[in-house]
Amino acid sequence: MLPQIPYSFYFALSAMLFTIGAIGVITRRNAIVVFMCLELMLNGVNLAFIAAGNALNSLDGVIFVFFVMTVAAAEAAVGLAIFVMIFRLKGTVNVDQVNLLKG
Repeated sequence: MLPQIPYSFYFALSAMLFTIGAIGVITRRNAIVVFMCLELMLNGVNLAFIAAGNALNSLDGVIFVFFVMTVAAAEAAVGLAIFVMIFRLKGTVNVDQVNLLKG
């Protein structure tokens, strides 16, 4: 039987995933890369929910992950549709060059 991995490792990995995603959202300029970094942040949060639920012997973490994944799937569909429309309108998905508030 394999030894169990401590829960602190799961939480450390979750924090690293979230941090890498947050840095990507802040520093990147391509909207699709920013979108992928946002998904990476959501995966870090999902890992923390699963680890906490497993540590507490509860299914609450799995239930939260189900709802987060549902919202993330809807966000992906709507977000990609918005990116396609912006690319058709402006010719780029670079967030520095796209400013829809100016005429």
